[in-house]
Amino acid sequence: MHPNTIYRSATSAFNLDFARHQGFGMLAVAADGAPLVSHIPFILNAAGDVADFHLVRSNPIARMGGSTAARLAVQGPHSYISPDWYGAADQVPTWNYVAVHLIGKIALRPQAELCDLLDRQSVVFEDRLAPKAPWTTAKMTPDVLDRMMRQIVPCRMNITEVLGTWKLNQNKPGPVRQSAADHVDAYGMGQETRLLAALMRGA
Repeated sequence: MHPNTIYRSATSAFNLDFARHQGFGMLAVAADGAPLVSHIPFILNAAGDVADFHLVRSNPIARMGGSTAARLAVQGPHSYISPDWYGAADQVPTWNYVAVHLIGKIALRPQAELCDLLDRQSVVFEDRLAPKAPWTTAKMTPDVLDRMMRQIVPCRMNITEVLGTWKLNQNKPGPVRQSAADHVDAYGMGQETRLLAALMRGA
């Protein structure tokens, strides 16, 4: 997370809404040697203090057991910013980005909760595909579903801290930031950079 407070003015509620919408992040825990990292889909409860997800049973994080300190990093749009894009002298390159970190402790949940977790996850993400008829676990052959569920374990993070960085050239005058946003829009590739440009314009 960038230490400059100008990039960290978003409220916890705003950061949680962003993380909830993204629904995918990088789970990191400390371990001997290099940290352990897993890329996971997750869902947040209404209060934003619980993240539910599942891991493959063979995942080293899942094998740690107990209550483990962890950080779930959720990344948003990002892009290199060329000094030439500001239309002002004496600028240097930088990188604009959005990132939210959820910090807390994770633990395995009882296996009996797994089916409910999968149903809740699929509802969240299938709803975004409307008007497609939603997929549900009821479409699975029971034996096949049971066999697949034995390979994964339900997990929960109790969130105690929420950090967000929205680095969008807030340290630049308005016209300079707008110029950079226009170039991000023009030179970027796809929806991600268009979203970053829109965020820069509104910063």
